[in-house]
Amino acid sequence: MSSRQRVDHQPAFVLHAYPYSETSLLVEAYTRAHGRLPLVAKGARRQGSALRGALLAFQPLTFAWSGRGEVRTLVRCDWQGGHPLPRGQALLCGFYLNELLLRLLPREDPHELLFDHYAQAVARLAAGAASAPVLRAFERRLLQELGYAVALERDAASGAAIEPDGTYRYEPERGPIPVLPGAAGGDPLLLKGRVLLALARDDYADAATAAAARDLMRALIDHRLDRQTLHSRTVFRALQDL
Repeated sequence: MSSRQRVDHQPAFVLHAYPYSETSLLVEAYTRAHGRLPLVAKGARRQGSALRGALLAFQPLTFAWSGRGEVRTLVRCDWQGGHPLPRGQALLCGFYLNELLLRLLPREDPHELLFDHYAQAVARLAAGAASAPVLRAFERRLLQELGYAVALERDAASGAAIEPDGTYRYEPERGPIPVLPGAAGGDPLLLKGRVLLALARDDYADAATAAAARDLMRALIDHRLDRQTLHSRTVFRALQDL
């Protein structure tokens, strides 16, 4: 538990905000130097509150807060300018990034490099960048920061370089293991070496490679989530079926 009474000018993003009382919000904040933490925004639900219009998701902010307990009090929020809000599919992708951080990142565990990657990912989505490279790159860096780096260029059995035409099964706790050609398909953890190498380069120009990389990263993320359902994925699938 932090012993700080007051923190000022801390770069931050809003991951989620919940009604906390008739007039307040409980904000799940993602800060650069203090990690993810809950802050009470007192009076933020009142008309005319300075906090009400400033607590925007996907926007670069600075926070000031006070208190020593698990839940501290937000005392100031300033918008830092930048990019427009993501829209459409980009907005859903932003919600997915936020949910990953809420589910996987422990509270008060600062990862300053990951914070910077998140800020870049949100800005790229808002600017209309293709979503697949943005999401795959962030997923990889999130797992790496949590101590689960995704091995992509050498097999985990011998340390040999990945062969583009080889077939590998990715074991979440070890990495890619060579398997005999002709292994049963339909397994998202079974893939060609060229997919692993493309993922290492953040190269998703080939549609089949992009789909295989998506399935692999989804399986690895699900493994870390212990098969918990991500609501953002459920919403995205439902919209695709409309």
